[in-house]
Amino acid sequence: MFFDFFGDPTVALLLGIFLAFRLIPRWDEEHINGWILDGLKNAASIVMITGAGGAFGAVLKETAIGEQLSASLSQYSLGIFLPFIIAAALKTAQGSSTVALITTSALLSPMLAELGLDSEIGRALAVTSIGAGAMIMSHANDSYFWVVSQFSGLDTTIAYKTHSLATLMQGLTAMLIIFVISIVVL
Repeated sequence: MFFDFFGDPTVALLLGIFLAFRLIPRWDEEHINGWILDGLKNAASIVMITGAGGAFGAVLKETAIGEQLSASLSQYSLGIFLPFIIAAALKTAQGSSTVALITTSALLSPMLAELGLDSEIGRALAVTSIGAGAMIMSHANDSYFWVVSQFSGLDTTIAYKTHSLATLMQGLTAMLIIFVISIVVL
């Protein structure tokens, strides 16, 4: 009962905030307002971009672009690459890895048998392929891009050249490894 209450994320976060207040060296209004202003300045743009990405994801969901993309790509024999391509397209278009993961999983679940991925290992490879696609190409519509660029002090041009390229290589490398594994185990 005790651990259930204090282990609840909301209660634990609130408790952490109150404990953090003990670390404040001075309790004057100017000092605390400065901290709040700095926190808002650092977080406001990230929160706004995350909200805009979520709104764009909702628009994509309502327009059924994912279903159209899945239907048009399913006619090709892409196998393990189809989950990757759909997740990568959704991630790149709307910026949210979570939305890309959930949407692609929902789209591909009924198609696993025709892709040859309906075994336990096939489903596991499909999940990892979706994950690789959902972590590809982090750019301006992704809140993670702004977290990395702002907190590391990178301007947008440098962040595109470094962070975006690194996430592209990360996703492609992961997919290459998944493909090699699929050749061995399927």
